[in-house]
Amino acid sequence: MQTGLRWGSVSGATQDKARDRSGLHYTHVVRSHEWIDRRSLALHEAVAAKLEADPRLLGVARDNLRRWLASSPAAVLYEWQRLLESMPLPGLLNLLRSATDEAARLRQSSPFAGVLTQAERQAILSCYEPRRT
Repeated sequence: MQTGLRWGSVSGATQDKARDRSGLHYTHVVRSHEWIDRRSLALHEAVAAKLEADPRLLGVARDNLRRWLASSPAAVLYEWQRLLESMPLPGLLNLLRSATDEAARLRQSSPFAGVLTQAERQAILSCYEPRRT
């Protein structure tokens, strides 16, 4: 059983102080939706830059969608499939870089996994999650 007391705010996050079953205290960082959306937007801005430089990388998203739809035919995946089939590249790049609620919703189910290298992804993530020592 956990008991928690929320305290403080650190760069878009709250910290929960809790006690686990053994009675030990620990701190758990809970990120806000806004923080998560900003991080996702930063990642997708990098994806858009790579797609702009090499539109063939759209094949990564198409391949992901084919695989994912075979095992989980979620409506949002079909929505992405339709967007990739019908939206011209400039419109798609604008969508990936957009801060609208609709774009944020779509980014939650992004098919662009694998477009960024691990190093590119980690560089962005480290801006949002400083390393702990």
